[in-house]
Amino acid sequence: MAQIKIIRKNTEYHTKEAYRTIRTNLRLCGSDRKVVAVTSCLPGEGKSRVSIQLAQALSEEIIIDADLRKSGMLNNISLKAKCQGLSDYLSGQCNMEEIICATDMENLNVIISGPFPPNPTELFRTDHFAELIRKLRGEYDYVLIDTPPLGSVIDTAVIAEQCDGIIWVISYGLISRGLALEIKSQMDLCKCPVLGAILNKVELKNSGYYGRYYGKYYGEYYGGVQSEETGEKRN
Repeated sequence: MAQIKIIRKNTEYHTKEAYRTIRTNLRLCGSDRKVVAVTSCLPGEGKSRVSIQLAQALSEEIIIDADLRKSGMLNNISLKAKCQGLSDYLSGQCNMEEIICATDMENLNVIISGPFPPNPTELFRTDHFAELIRKLRGEYDYVLIDTPPLGSVIDTAVIAEQCDGIIWVISYGLISRGLALEIKSQMDLCKCPVLGAILNKVELKNSGYYGRYYGKYYGEYYGGVQSEETGEKRN
């Protein structure tokens, strides 16, 4: 049976407000923070969906699906036409215009991952990737890069070399403090500032004051971008 996403009416308002807060905090980081990587510790923490919802809260956005190993972007977004993917471009098989896809969301374009290559880390070290980011900087207000989890592969560390900051998605109740500190140490080696952490998948019904405090703790400890909930539940 297919999974059904349920967003309860009593959490929809809080979800929108959370992303408005993240949008404001991101803008307050400075106009030079245009290219932002979104990562997580482990798969399944919701970073792709967070990237999309954050993009909806911003304007003139493009999302790059840079998870060339296990993409989840197309499960959360609809394209208006078939396009080539990032791996096609990085391997020299097409130009930039062929990989920018319009979506069913206003003012939001996306670059999908494309076919999974055998050498994704090396593709991100090519001049093609650096040139792509340089061009997109001049065309969009923000460039969000949905990257693989840092706890799984090193691709994010390589991608971060071209970024102005990292937003870290942490799944409530899944990630231990020890793992979070370990991943934070890896981020410090990237020489790319962590702009903040988003505490995701908090169940408002049961969180109460503790949930609000927990989100505030991560926001204060890791930076200024935070969300206390997404209000999403899966059955």
